Amino acid sequence: MSFFLLPDKSMPTLRLSRIQSMLHIDPWLLLGLISLMAVGTIILFSASGESTIQMERQAFRIGLAMLIMLTTAQISPRFLKFWTPWIFFAMLAVLIAVLLIGEVGKGAQRWLQIGFISFQPSELMKLAMPMMLAWYLANRSVPPNFLTLIGSLFIILISTLLIAKQPDLGTALLIASGGMAMLFLSGVSWRIVSFAAITASLCLPILWFFMHDYQKQRVISFLNPEQDPLGAGYHIIQSKI
Repeated sequence: MSFFLLPDKSMPTLRLSRIQSMLHIDPWLLLGLISLMAVGTIILFSASGESTIQMERQAFRIGLAMLIMLTTAQISPRFLKFWTPWIFFAMLAVLIAVLLIGEVGKGAQRWLQIGFISFQPSELMKLAMPMMLAWYLANRSVPPNFLTLIGSLFIILISTLLIAKQPDLGTALLIASGGMAMLFLSGVSWRIVSFAAITASLCLPILWFFMHDYQKQRVISFLNPEQDPLGAGYHIIQSKI
């Protein structure tokens, strides 16, 4: 009966699994997030001229973000599924309000002032659009049929266009690419993916004529940063180094 006195090596693992289950945390995903934040903090420390003030601010933001993440992880998926359409349409209404009464800063109308709070609704749409797309695809056949695909593209398109109108081309492209990635993972056939990629490539020259001057300059600087090494191309050159 001496085996009862041996330490149970599975106990720490069980405790860890119980903590993960209680807090609804994926340890590998958490490790990836922490790694990204660590690398980002090191880059910020270098880019800010080794400023300790910037590090303190970044540490506060990371701590707040982790607290919000931990709190959000406790919300039931059913609760989120129920409120997703309401959240999405509320964000659409807010984005329309930005175009009508939003504050202009640095040549773009992206901010909304409510009392003493000023925020950028396009950042919230980064969450609302993927949630809405997941809600829409959840109870439909996989891979999506033609009508489901049209509905999905409408959700992506209306979110992207409202943000691009501000103008905020970077965030608009980010939201569009995230939505297309979700559609790809839902099982869309390679023929449709290839057709969409070719069509998008053919439309790029047309898009150039609708871009603002500063957006064109960013593209030019990205393709040829050496033309302005101390100005627009400085950060791209430094990233290569």
